[in-house]
Amino acid sequence: MNLKQLEYFMTVAREKQITRAAQKLHVAQPPMSYQLKQLEEELQAKLFIRNAHGIELTDAGRELASYAERILTLADTAQSQVSKTAKGELGTIRIGTASSSGACLPTPALREFVNFYPDINFDIFESNTFGIIEKLNDQTLDLGLVRTPFDHTGFESKTLTTEPMVAVTTNQQLLRNKSLRLKTIAKENLIIYRRFENIFESSFAHAGLKVFYAVKCDDSRTAIQWAKMGMGTALVPQTIAELYAPNYWVKINHQSWETHLELIWLKHKAKPLIQRLIKLM
Repeated sequence: MNLKQLEYFMTVAREKQITRAAQKLHVAQPPMSYQLKQLEEELQAKLFIRNAHGIELTDAGRELASYAERILTLADTAQSQVSKTAKGELGTIRIGTASSSGACLPTPALREFVNFYPDINFDIFESNTFGIIEKLNDQTLDLGLVRTPFDHTGFESKTLTTEPMVAVTTNQQLLRNKSLRLKTIAKENLIIYRRFENIFESSFAHAGLKVFYAVKCDDSRTAIQWAKMGMGTALVPQTIAELYAPNYWVKINHQSWETHLELIWLKHKAKPLIQRLIKLM
């Protein structure tokens, strides 16, 4: 039993005449009749009876029809879905997002992508940059939204944003400033995202400043929470401060303290669906 035989069978069942069914499918009648006979022999059942009104299904034929319709529908669906997947129009996109990516997803480009390809869905994993990189290397994620600095070895990337670090504090005297100098920052009990420690330390050392790190953590949201509780001044990316501490941050007058939000993926591993999204973003 094959799909062609089931298609012939269902067409004859609907048309109630082999000649008309053959015309509808644009095939010759003898090959269709042969295929139907082969189907009956394989199933060891008579599927049709002839009467004054044409061809009618037997009880066995009606039983087969209930399955054949579902089989043909499933086959059509499978063909369509496989084709869409191969073309990058269907599937699941697994994205890892760093906590410091803030409100960068979903983007307008992502909404446009979903409107154009409504059959896709997303599986979001949230972690820090190193956790996301580990899952990308394990190939349990397709894309990662992470912050610099990190080791780019083995990855391709696109820079989505470039932004400065800012100071989050409850110190009203500091908040009244338009921007803060390193000399002023150095006097505060600092709360830092551990990954940026080398960058901060290098800048302070170059300026001949000694600082006290009151808290080191692995999530910028944690740094902000401690700062809002008056435990010190947190140094975090500006978009995160805007999102989680909109009234408690001030710019820092030091241009080298910049961080980039990057979209990354394993080299030579992006399937068609992922390639489409990368191109759009």
